[in-house]
Amino acid sequence: MFSGIVENTGRVISFVEKKESWLLELDIPFQGSDGMEAGASLAVNGCCLTFREDSKGKASFDLLEETLKKTNLGSLKSGQLVNLERSLPANGRVGGHFVTGHIDACGEIEIFEERGKNLYLQIKVPLTHQQYLVDKGCIAVDGCSLTVCDVNGNSFAVWLIPHTLNKTNLPGRKPGDLLNIEFDLLAKYVEKLTLSSMEKIPS
Repeated sequence: MFSGIVENTGRVISFVEKKESWLLELDIPFQGSDGMEAGASLAVNGCCLTFREDSKGKASFDLLEETLKKTNLGSLKSGQLVNLERSLPANGRVGGHFVTGHIDACGEIEIFEERGKNLYLQIKVPLTHQQYLVDKGCIAVDGCSLTVCDVNGNSFAVWLIPHTLNKTNLPGRKPGDLLNIEFDLLAKYVEKLTLSSMEKIPS
């Protein structure tokens, strides 16, 4: 479980296909003493990955085909920055909202521009997921816990404050880029329970 408060960025060293999986190697600012022992979870662009090992300063992770289909990790290139967040400790504060690290879909940047002192980011998600967009609701964008605004069909916007820009890879994004999207877990449970209840009502 994560909070969507990105701690730092890491840099892609390599991303290659192996016999049983894809191997992602990152240069990250965390060590084993920071809770990054083998088997630990790390959100990379909001996607929960299992830490495999740390060899000569390279943190490695195995990625499966399903992960590549659902996320933007398949397009990573050497030198690219990724957002990082370690799993939430049981006694930690939740500064954002509960984020599982299980990506629902990719969203495409439509508008990314300065408006006043902050940056305005508008994203389009697949039509199949537009019901999860609620004004003032929570959403995780590349692992960043953000507040939804300006919902219009399957498009929504967020405002990025200086802290978010300083701690994440979002300043390097541009229109047309794909971002990992995780919708609010509560909304998905409500939808499931509501649909199940409606199916039980006799017609």
